[in-house]
Amino acid sequence: MPSSPMKSPNSRPAVGRRTVLGAAAAVAAGSALSGLSSPASAAPATPEAANALPGGGDLGPNVIVFDPSTAGIQARLDEVFRQQESAQFGEGRYALFFKPGTYSGLNAQLGFYTSIAGLGLSPDDTTINGDVTVDAGWFNGNATQNFWRSAENLALVPVSGTNRWAVSQAAPFRRMHIRGGLNLAPDGYGWASGGYIADSRIDGQVGPYSQQQWYTRDSSVGGWTNAVWNMVFSGVEGAPAQSFPDPPYTTLATTPVSREKPFLYLDGSEYRVFLPEKRTDARGVTWGNGTPRGTSLPLSQFYVARPGVSAATLNQALTEGLHLLFTPGIYHVDQPVQVDRANTVVLGLGYATLIPDNGVTALKVADVDGVRLAGFLIDAGPVNSATLLEVGPQGAAQDHSANPTTVQDVFIRIGGAGAGKATTSMVINSRHTIVDHTWVWRADHGTGVGWETNRADYGVVVNGDDVLATGLFVEHFNKYDVQWSGQRGRTIFFQNEKAYDAPNQAAIQNGSLRGYAAYKVADSVTSHEGWGLGSYCYYNVDPTIVQHHGFAAPNTPGVKFHGLLVVSLGGAGQYAHVINDIGAPTSGTSTVPSTVVSYP
Repeated sequence: MPSSPMKSPNSRPAVGRRTVLGAAAAVAAGSALSGLSSPASAAPATPEAANALPGGGDLGPNVIVFDPSTAGIQARLDEVFRQQESAQFGEGRYALFFKPGTYSGLNAQLGFYTSIAGLGLSPDDTTINGDVTVDAGWFNGNATQNFWRSAENLALVPVSGTNRWAVSQAAPFRRMHIRGGLNLAPDGYGWASGGYIADSRIDGQVGPYSQQQWYTRDSSVGGWTNAVWNMVFSGVEGAPAQSFPDPPYTTLATTPVSREKPFLYLDGSEYRVFLPEKRTDARGVTWGNGTPRGTSLPLSQFYVARPGVSAATLNQALTEGLHLLFTPGIYHVDQPVQVDRANTVVLGLGYATLIPDNGVTALKVADVDGVRLAGFLIDAGPVNSATLLEVGPQGAAQDHSANPTTVQDVFIRIGGAGAGKATTSMVINSRHTIVDHTWVWRADHGTGVGWETNRADYGVVVNGDDVLATGLFVEHFNKYDVQWSGQRGRTIFFQNEKAYDAPNQAAIQNGSLRGYAAYKVADSVTSHEGWGLGSYCYYNVDPTIVQHHGFAAPNTPGVKFHGLLVVSLGGAGQYAHVINDIGAPTSGTSTVPSTVVSYP
């Protein structure tokens, strides 16, 4: 992440890099419910067998549910925050849920691996007269390591009129209604490096201030104040007009295809999981007329997993026709979790984390319709995995345009929390898959970090045709961060940093090219399009390294890019070009983007 040069393994910020970013930022900153019945194909098999697993059940000790009459809510929120505030690579995982109603006088500060959400069908069912706050006091006012936390499905009336949400990667803000403004910078306007908003309404103004990049999708804002390097909008009412690179706004009137993330809610006293319907040419929130459109499933159709469960049991549950709900915690799997049934839901709460043992793939999806993967983290194990997540087998070719698989808030990490290796992190083989907000990260700080120690050559590999990525964050891989060979692929928003720790120029030599592109479209591709893509370099081991380009693509009329940039952070390494042999080189020690407005 753009933050990472400020970090060393002991998580103390490096002042020089912070000064560079701070100076750069300072300069830049002057529907009705259509039905609640379960899809027939999603119904579980009849539990005739004696060994059938039960559906539903208790959500475990780390799912904390409040209602307006609960005593001591603030004290409990504070207790979780104290534990999680600086536990960047700790094992704590929490989901904080609020039943529908009105709550007053609360400030829910969120630390690592903490999710907060309302349990209504609409954000406005659960109103907090108060704040849901992310700040960076734990890291001296630097928000660039504020990862792995989320807010969903709440209405907030901020005490000061403006809510603070100073996050960086893997911190989604979904289905939120802010009856006021939203400040995306930490107190003191320190550094922050990029985030994601979807299906949210901010009545007032959004102030990104020091945020380097940001993506907002299918939302409504009362205004937007400024931009640093790359602000991207699709389907956002009130978004600023297209003007990249000055100011650097990339704006699409609609999102081509979207389907919001599944979410837990209460129907009376019963938990259900809501499955929003697919939208095409989407604009604005899904819940504007009250309840959203879609279907729902009772919790009894889910196997409610608790840490310690075996992969064999998870696969048994799937075979018996159940969906999976991972409660907060860490899960070791010694065989792939295998999703073979159309319309299966795999939903994690509180950053539930899967760790593959003995080099297996953590999760595989068959070439079937409508699978929904959402809300969990995959952490590579110490034995190299060939892949960590596979959507569709190699050669998958079925048409899923009517009912695509979605991968939403599924995050992947190699190293940082401990030794980890994976040749390729995420592979998308199924056609029409939507990857909606992911952060795929080869760690640059923490434990188990080094050029070969947490070796990971490829971040996201897309082989399937017609794949759409909305909010693609992929960073620090030893070779290509994104490698795309499917036809008719589209990406709206991409944030990348090349690996900091390349030992020398020879270590990243790519045939005749100096370095591997951050985003590589295969020479065989004849149709591809991207909007709002950025890549940074910070070669802190050998600052003399030159990266030939950030982006590589065939020179053909059907391959198009809009709003590209590359940045050298403080002159630690350079880009010679932006895309292929096009675009000016980065400018020495000046942390100023080199841009290409359109390609070809």
